[in-house]
Amino acid sequence: MITSRRILLAGLAGLAVAPTAAATAVPTPAPDGTTVAEERFARMIAAAHAPDLTCAQQAEIYADAHWPDYIVAARAVLDARA
Repeated sequence: MITSRRILLAGLAGLAVAPTAAATAVPTPAPDGTTVAEERFARMIAAAHAPDLTCAQQAEIYADAHWPDYIVAARAVLDARA
C-alpha cells in the first residue's frame, strides 16, 4: 500500500513540476540498450523512493540523479507485463 502511494505521489509530482522542470532539467543520457519506456519507468520509481516526497522538485532532482539505479527493477516490471 505504501509503495502504491509513493508511485501515485511521484506521478502527481511529475505533473506538477513538468512545465518548470522541463526547461531547467538536463537529463542524463540513457545507458546503452535502455529503452525510453525503461528510462521513464525507472525515473518514476526513483522519484517514488526519494527521501523527501513533500517537495516535488526534490523528488525530480533525486530521480534525475538516481534513475540508472532502478533500471533493473523497471525492466523486471515491464518484462512481467509483456
